[in-house]
Amino acid sequence: MLRTMAGLLSRGRDRSPEQLRLDVPPGLTATLGYDAVGVPARHGFRLLSRLPHTGCVYADTDWMWWIVPAGSDQELTWPLPSYYSRGAYVPASAPRLVHWPEDSSPYTPPIPLYLMVCQITGIAPAWARYGLRGAPAV
Repeated sequence: MLRTMAGLLSRGRDRSPEQLRLDVPPGLTATLGYDAVGVPARHGFRLLSRLPHTGCVYADTDWMWWIVPAGSDQELTWPLPSYYSRGAYVPASAPRLVHWPEDSSPYTPPIPLYLMVCQITGIAPAWARYGLRGAPAV
């Protein structure tokens, strides 16, 4: 893989000159603002085929990027090797649009995407780790 996870993580959430912004295609409106969630390409097509609703998806050689509403990282810890990018500034080289949404929304719903990323990576969703302590068993 050309880009290592360490390279992506070292860039953090700050924009660097090596990052470019994914643009929402003309004709689609991103009224909620937008961020991007990236996964290695080896997982990308499996995710794309299993999600019930998918918005704009971009890809380059190594990564696939889903457009999600801005703030989709609140209260969620996206598992490695996924990469959450605020403002959709991604460390990609010549990403191209590989999936156009069926409706006028550029967004992939973040919760189903998050759950699928967790399933593919074998990581329990973050809220599953924090059970209700002291709650009576049913």
